[in-house]
Amino acid sequence: MAETEAEVLREADDKMKKAVSVNLEELSMIRSGRAAPSLLNRVTVDYYGTQVPLNQVANLSVPEPRLLVIAPYDPNSIAAIEKAILASDLGVTPANDGSVVRLAFPQLTEDRRKELIKVAHLRAEEGRVAVRGVRRHAKQELERMKKDGTLSEDAERGAETELQKLTDRHVAEVDKNLQHKEQELSEV
Repeated sequence: MAETEAEVLREADDKMKKAVSVNLEELSMIRSGRAAPSLLNRVTVDYYGTQVPLNQVANLSVPEPRLLVIAPYDPNSIAAIEKAILASDLGVTPANDGSVVRLAFPQLTEDRRKELIKVAHLRAEEGRVAVRGVRRHAKQELERMKKDGTLSEDAERGAETELQKLTDRHVAEVDKNLQHKEQELSEV
């Protein structure tokens, strides 16, 4: 339990930063027609009976803007890597030459771009909701402290004003990340 309004605000700021960071990661998972190793962050490979993140069983590189090359450390894992990519929601078909797996990302259609922009808006809204949830919890903590008599009414009002400034700043950061993703998706 936080003991002072400064601690409540500091804790809220940390949690809001984490929410923005998670949201940025969620946005980076949305495919924009460019190859990026981060697109494979959630892909896990069945490696000798254990689910292992793809980036732990292979080297990922981007030799061209629309090509991702996966070079497995163990050549016997190529089939498992292909299977994991096909099972993922990437929407690309892997091609292998026996030593590496290549993922060619096709040009996005206009309809697909619009669809992905809608998904990005949903992810950004989830980020805003997470930030507001942190604000709500911090505000409840401040109200509890006022009720307990450890915080004066003026101090509570001042802390709530600061809390709102923190919230606005972090929501603006989420919006900025969304705007950047929209630009990326709109590039032809």
